[in-house]
Amino acid sequence: MDSNVSSNNTTGSQSLVSTKIVVAGGFGAGKTTMVGSVSEIPPVTTEAVMTEASTDHDDLSGTPEKTTTTVAMDFGRLTLERELIMYMFGTPGQARFWFMWDDIVRGAVGAVIVVDSRRLSECFDAVDYFETNGRIPYVVALNRFNGQLDYTTEQIREALEIDPHIPIVDFDARDRLSSGGVLKRLLQYTLSRPGAPEPVG
Repeated sequence: MDSNVSSNNTTGSQSLVSTKIVVAGGFGAGKTTMVGSVSEIPPVTTEAVMTEASTDHDDLSGTPEKTTTTVAMDFGRLTLERELIMYMFGTPGQARFWFMWDDIVRGAVGAVIVVDSRRLSECFDAVDYFETNGRIPYVVALNRFNGQLDYTTEQIREALEIDPHIPIVDFDARDRLSSGGVLKRLLQYTLSRPGAPEPVG
């Protein structure tokens, strides 16, 4: 998409608005799971089976059950309130694929950084990327693995050095409503910022 928010004419009096959202985060944080749980279409994924060749690059100590990984991006779509279509683009988490991030985030109105609170160090680079970029608002989504968080929201905010105005929400990446709530929070935050695009056609 060339513009942050675009509108398309419909047969009725309403207009349909589309927008691009990026789902980022560290390796194994739950990005692909989130996109897949909330997408209203079968998600497009680039999951590849992990082999012994990847052991020199990917630390599996925190995710021993993980057998596949995203090697390019994930893609999904969600319609909110019948007038807004959110196109979701999930980034790969491994450092060796970060050269793709600039292309993936181009034209995005906002980003969700998915965090595994058991492995906070995995998301430092994603936070740094969007802090350095400065143009794309983001929210931090704490994925509840096994239904719980290892730290409080404020402890995580302090550990990641996230400004007080940036929303931090906890959610279950496997649950459609929970993941949808994260996207709605991102949209609210994005539209509340000065100079935000109008969500109308």
